[in-house]
This record gives sequence, C-alpha cells and structure tokens, in this order.
Amino acid sequence: MIHSAEEFIALRDSDNKEEYDRSAFEEAPLAVWRDLIQRYPDYRPWVAHNKTVPVEILAELCNYGPDIRQFVATKRRLSRELFILLSQDPAATVRQSIAVNKKTPLDILQSLAKDEDADIADSATRNAGKRA
Repeated sequence: MIHSAEEFIALRDSDNKEEYDRSAFEEAPLAVWRDLIQRYPDYRPWVAHNKTVPVEILAELCNYGPDIRQFVATKRRLSRELFILLSQDPAATVRQSIAVNKKTPLDILQSLAKDEDADIADSATRNAGKRA
C-alpha cells in the first residue's frame, strides 16, 4: 500500500523497476490520491495510470484538462456515468479514446458512430462491429 503522495512520487520516479511498478499496481487511500491530484498536477496522468485507482478518483480527474480526461477515457473500468460524460467531451481526443475503449457500452458506441468527427465515428462503428 502506498501511504503518501511523496511515497507515490518516489516510486514513480525510481529507476528501480520493482519500485516503479509499485506506483502502477499498488493501492492507496482516497486521501493520498486526492493529495496527489491537488498538490502535484504533473502526476495526475500517473494517478490515472495506476491499475487500482478507484472510479471515484477517475471521476475527479475528469475535472482537469483534456490530456488528463483522455488518459481517464482509456481506462476499462469506468462507471457508465463516466463513459457517458467522456463520450460527450468537447475534446475529440477524449471522445476518440472512448470510441476505441473495449469496455464502452454498445449504446454509447452507437451514439459516437454519429459523431461529427469522421475518425471518431469510424472507430466507434468498428468497435461496435467487433461485438456483433
């Protein structure tokens, strides 16, 4: 378990593969994730990258720029609400990540298949077609 924002940063920045991997695979309390998000904005993508980060924290990360939202949109264990929110994002890169996400619900893919951006529409159509 990761016990502080500073511990996460030390693990993430480590040259030791075992320590670096801990930053991607170990859990942390909600307070630690929130502290990281608030005090260390450069580490927000790495919070999203962690395999154990709670959906609640992923939702909080959606309050930041399109680069962070795009990172969140690649996650497979999003809530339905987050899939919907990110599928309607003003940034095409975020919608594209939802269009190719293997866990995006079919009805959301069908909606993205009508996106004004042809690449997003095509990706959503192909992703939906793989499930038929």
